[in-house]
Amino acid sequence: MNKTDVIFFIGRSGAGKGTQAKQLAERLNFFYWEMGGILRAEIAKQGETGKKIETLVNTGVLLSDADMYPVIESHLGDIPKDKGIIFDGFPRRLSQAYYIMGLLRGMGRKDMTTLFLDVPREDSVGRLHHRAEIEHRADDTDEVITKRLDQFDVETMPVLDYLETATKFYRVDGRPAIAEVTTAIHKILE
Repeated sequence: MNKTDVIFFIGRSGAGKGTQAKQLAERLNFFYWEMGGILRAEIAKQGETGKKIETLVNTGVLLSDADMYPVIESHLGDIPKDKGIIFDGFPRRLSQAYYIMGLLRGMGRKDMTTLFLDVPREDSVGRLHHRAEIEHRADDTDEVITKRLDQFDVETMPVLDYLETATKFYRVDGRPAIAEVTTAIHKILE
């Protein structure tokens, strides 16, 4: 594999980011950064930040940057400098993209890759309904799914344009079977 020390997985909810990012993190021995998991851990602590995050997440509203940045900084500092990082579904807004790129570059991480798992909106909806049936997640209701997909179209699509110029950028068709998508990702990175 090339010298990439940071990989961003971006895609609509239900695109398979988590599945692919976790597998790749294990394969490369990278730190797996899943913002949802980090936020759920904050919620579980039930501190002031966690309670605020819980309210926003359960209504499908993305956290403000002011709410997110302290959480990011507190966790990012714990990752050894020689260990690569895979970000699953982050950044979601242009302001977050500028912020995290500046933070990572300031930490000496300069070789970054973006993998955009491209799945059409209607496929995402179907996958999220299926996930809701299996996992019984409170944040996979019709209303929340629609809101999250709308937010992706409005707020995250501009992030892709930025990452296309700021990182090595690859569009991966996320529609095939998991193993096929995994194979496509491995070919890109090797």
